[in-house]
Amino acid sequence: MTVLNRIGIIGTGAWGTALATACRRAGREVVLRARKADVADAINKTHENPAFLPGVALDPAIRATLDEAEAVDADAVLMVMPAQHLRQAGRSLAACWKPGVPAVICCKGIEQESCALMSEVLAETIPDAPLAVLSGPTFAAEVARDLPTGVTLAAADPALAEELSAAIGTPRFRTYQSDDIIGAQMGGAVKNVLAIACGIVEGRKLGDNTRATLITRGLSEIAHLGTAKGARMETLMGLSGLGDLTLTCNAMQSRNFSLGVALGEGRRLEDIQGERNSVAEGVFSASSVSELARRLDVGMPICLAVDGVLNHFADIDATIKGLLARPFGAELRAPETRRP
Repeated sequence: MTVLNRIGIIGTGAWGTALATACRRAGREVVLRARKADVADAINKTHENPAFLPGVALDPAIRATLDEAEAVDADAVLMVMPAQHLRQAGRSLAACWKPGVPAVICCKGIEQESCALMSEVLAETIPDAPLAVLSGPTFAAEVARDLPTGVTLAAADPALAEELSAAIGTPRFRTYQSDDIIGAQMGGAVKNVLAIACGIVEGRKLGDNTRATLITRGLSEIAHLGTAKGARMETLMGLSGLGDLTLTCNAMQSRNFSLGVALGEGRRLEDIQGERNSVAEGVFSASSVSELARRLDVGMPICLAVDGVLNHFADIDATIKGLLARPFGAELRAPETRRP
């Protein structure tokens, strides 16, 4: 088995920095690629990332660089930028990417307009890179503090999944291997949209029963869209699907859930986003998830409702009333086709 010792990480947000700590605990050499000099300087000189992961001391061996070529001069590279920036990053990195070096997708989303999965984006932009996906119920601050966490690590090549698992897994950062790269991505993309819906429920004080119902029906939407795209149901019921959905829809640590709470309390989207230096992926994925559902002819009323609120000026109370007025039906049924 190939030993993957040097890990490059593209992105110094909270999740990229937390993954750097996890990889370092696994004994790897870690190089982070930063876009801003002040972030790189803080990591290298004070061994902190106060802009994105305040209060977490970083191993002094973790290095940051502004040089893309230095970051991808590695045995494996983790891609940890916002999902909508992946295509641009892939195009930029392709010139210095060494053939055969795996790219591990650690961002969650579906590209706007193209409706491409992140694996499809990288297959186009860095075609020489073997692909893997790391996803699951992961709050960055908890991973950084070494609290026990489980993730799905998926690659079409089982040997690659095994090599990556051996490289970055530890007893407290548990990597469960899969060969379903589509399924590992679908749950993480759609759950962000559903988390905004759950936050709106919280902000409108509709109660725990409502949120539990929404999570369960949301899981059904993930399953319908995921299987239509080619995912396996057992993956969607695992860490990268049900696990991630459960975490994201129930905690204010979730950027998407907390954004939904603020919306439910009556605040404007642009005001909420203006106060943050981090990205709530569900804001961008709502339109692409809804468009992908239309293209695959899959009914996803909750995700469509969130898209309406975020992108089409739909009134929240009228949207909730519309969802509650939907006709009764069987709980377990074949994937619902899109309705006019």
